[in-house]
Amino acid sequence: MTTADRTPRTVDVLVIGAGPAGLAAATRLAEAGVDTVQVIDREQHAGGIPRHCHHTGFGLRDLHRVLSGPEYARRHIAAALRAGVSLRTGVTATGWAGPRTVDVTAPTGLERITAGAVVLATGARERPRSARLVPGTRPAGVYTTGQLQQAVHVHHQSIGRRAVVVGAERVGYSAVDTLRGAGVEVAAMVTGLPRHQAHPAHALGARLRHEVPLLTDTTVTGLTGRGRLTGVRVGHRDGRTATIGCDTVVFTGDWIPDHELARSAGIPLDPGTRGPETDPAFRTGEPGVFAVGNLLHPVETAATAALDGRFAAGPVLRHLAGEPWPRAPLPVRADAPLRWVAPGRIAPDGPPPPYGRFTLRTAAFLTRPVLVVRQDGRTLHRQRVPRTVAPGRPLQLSADWIARADAHGGPVRIGVE
Repeated sequence: MTTADRTPRTVDVLVIGAGPAGLAAATRLAEAGVDTVQVIDREQHAGGIPRHCHHTGFGLRDLHRVLSGPEYARRHIAAALRAGVSLRTGVTATGWAGPRTVDVTAPTGLERITAGAVVLATGARERPRSARLVPGTRPAGVYTTGQLQQAVHVHHQSIGRRAVVVGAERVGYSAVDTLRGAGVEVAAMVTGLPRHQAHPAHALGARLRHEVPLLTDTTVTGLTGRGRLTGVRVGHRDGRTATIGCDTVVFTGDWIPDHELARSAGIPLDPGTRGPETDPAFRTGEPGVFAVGNLLHPVETAATAALDGRFAAGPVLRHLAGEPWPRAPLPVRADAPLRWVAPGRIAPDGPPPPYGRFTLRTAAFLTRPVLVVRQDGRTLHRQRVPRTVAPGRPLQLSADWIARADAHGGPVRIGVE
């Protein structure tokens, strides 16, 4: 493909992804006076994951009101359009043609867009059954939460009669609500951990209101059925096995960032989050390319992603004004049982993360853990967390220690005592 085969376009800022993070970043940039802010998204409709989530609870932190997912998405879209953002859907970024130059496929043809800054806001997705290596046949009736919500709320499809939900994080309980709203009996929730990982109120409601049993220390070992799912085989930690009869199974959680575009640009990926490695100003390893939202921390709430977008607008504006791109920032790494920390890079003389804290995830339940920050054997910070921390829920670490890090030292490591 030659340059002549593509329509060239130039914008001040190109935002890739029209979910809460991308829309919030674009809105703030346009409101700040950036002339041409363009948002592209491969979906036919903007709004991201919230537009499929018909339950309430969206918007309290960023919009200061409680909304359903679709209404939350509509408000972010409306704000972007009022600010003068160019919002284009059905447009897919297919690769890079140079620094801050992206090749896209649009309904009108092939384009090459060059920008003063590129903001990656491509979000995250749940791993499907195939990526989780669950053996068995390949019948109909197998979903992720996102696929389930689209089938119910967008396509108004009939789901089934009896379902098993794999996972007991917050999103697993959202799947239960969607299934029950569609008239589907939920036979069980299954988790390989010793207890659920959601807010206690969610778990209590599912158990009492919907009478959904929770099978802990249990994993899915296979699926049965030919044309349609007939059952889910499970195994308990003590060696017991069983088959739960059902015609639907929903695999929830187990998020992975949509990082393909970042990876194709050669942008360094964080070994923990598997999204682009960024500093507290949302700057990646590629000058002029920023990353925001659940591409960086799979997965936080829609409000957290939107606030990321708002915070990132400031660094983007400074970059457009000529601020130098930082060189060789220090990596920050999480040690087991912690899974990851975000942001994953710092500069001792640079800015702290938004709200002055890092976000972490753990792979195991931790009871009142003490977080310890070390560099080259030197302790920079200790912090006790006065509660039990569950996998799949955020854990916050103060950023007060950043100035004590040695800019010329080794990686900063965060562990648990």
